[in-house]
Order: sequence, then structure tokens, then C-alpha cells
Amino acid sequence: MVFTRKHALAAGVALLALAGCYRTFNLRQFPNNEALYTAGLQQLQLKKWDNAVLIFEKLTLELPARDTLLPASHFHLAEAYSRRGEHLLAAQAYSRLAESFATDSLADDALYRAGREYQAMWRRPTLDPQYGGEAAVKYEEMLGLYPESEWKDSATKQLAVLQEWFATKDYDIGMHYMRRKAWDSAIIYMRDVVTKFPNTARSRDALLKLVQAFDAINWKDDKADVCKTLKEKYPTDPEVVEACPPVNVQPAVPRPG
Repeated sequence: MVFTRKHALAAGVALLALAGCYRTFNLRQFPNNEALYTAGLQQLQLKKWDNAVLIFEKLTLELPARDTLLPASHFHLAEAYSRRGEHLLAAQAYSRLAESFATDSLADDALYRAGREYQAMWRRPTLDPQYGGEAAVKYEEMLGLYPESEWKDSATKQLAVLQEWFATKDYDIGMHYMRRKAWDSAIIYMRDVVTKFPNTARSRDALLKLVQAFDAINWKDDKADVCKTLKEKYPTDPEVVEACPPVNVQPAVPRPG
């Protein structure tokens, strides 16, 4: 059996026309793996996620390593997990596909979707960012291994979203210390935002808070450095102008004769 790009997906759609409707669901009623695979696609179409999981779990365990249906079975197993709301299992299943079948036409899709599944588990910037980090790794891996992937723009966009969330988390911790006037700790976190996430919106906010912190502890040179950066990056920003007003230079007084 020979398949082309997205082979198993396209073949499965074609086979659906021959599958018919099974009134009762029983794995033993299918005479071979091709019929079972077709039934799995049908169960996905019918939104019978539990049945789809049973089918594709069986296929991923029993299909020979070189069977052309194996990568697609991993893909659909991950899809069924995702539809069932089991994002971690879905991410792991997509990742297995990408690791085991790196040259398959579904590998880039799988890495992107693994990133999306991990990202779905980081619900707010205030929460533990572990899964956000896992998502970023998957997007970066996909972009590195498959630079021409159809998902490259989407992966780049999601990475930018994650960067904003990482920056927001550090910024919020910095603000926690700012409110308590724990200036040293506040400065550490605000500097992290600026150095690690320079292209985020929070970078500007963190720079402004650094000016405030340096003012509070009278670190004039550090404030001057931050103000220089702010003026270069945001020359017309009203908040920057207020935080870093122009220095009035007094004209030199000529010495008498």
C-alpha cells in the first residue's frame, strides 16, 4: 500500500465511503487494520472520542513499525485525546509522532499541535509557566526542523504570545516587590523582563518601573542609563517624557576680561 503526502489522512477519508455505519461498537468486528483505521476516522467524525481513543491506541500498539498507517494513527490518537480535553496526553502523543517519524509529512503538524496542547494548559500568566515553556520548545523545534512548514507563521505568532505571558509573569512579580518597597528584588525582576523579553510590551513598562525604583534609592547613574534607553526606544511617549524629563543645561557664563 503506497500513500503520498498526508497519505493516511487522505486515504482514510476515501475509505470512509466504503465503511458504512456500524450500529454497535466492538473492536473485534473489524477484519483488519485498514478497516479499524477507517472506523477510527468515522468515530472522530461522529465525535465519539472514547471510541476513537480505543481504536487508535490499539493501532499504535499493534501496527508494524513500517506500516504507513502508523504515523496517522498516532496523529488521530492525539486528536482524540485533545477533543476529550486531555491536553497533556494529546501533547505527548503528538510529540511521539514527531520524534518517531521525523521525516513523515505529519511531523511538522504534530510539533505545532503539541505546542498548542501545552499552551492550552497554561491558562493565565500568574500560574506556573512550565507548560508554557514546553509549548515554546515545541514551536521552536518545529521552526528549526521545518522552516518551510505551513505552520511557521502560526508558530511564530504563538511564540510571541508566550513571550508576552512570560514577560507579564516576571513583571507582576516585580510589581509585588515594588509595592512593598523591596527595591533590590523589584529591580532584579524588572531587569529580567527587559533583558529576556526586549520585544514585548512589558519591556517598556519594566523600564519605567526601573526608573521609579532607581529614583527611590537614589541610583542616579542607573536611572540615567535606563532613561537613555527609554528615550531612544520611545522618544515621543508621554510617560517616558514625564519619567525622564529633559535635563536643562545652563549656558556657560563667560569669564570677565
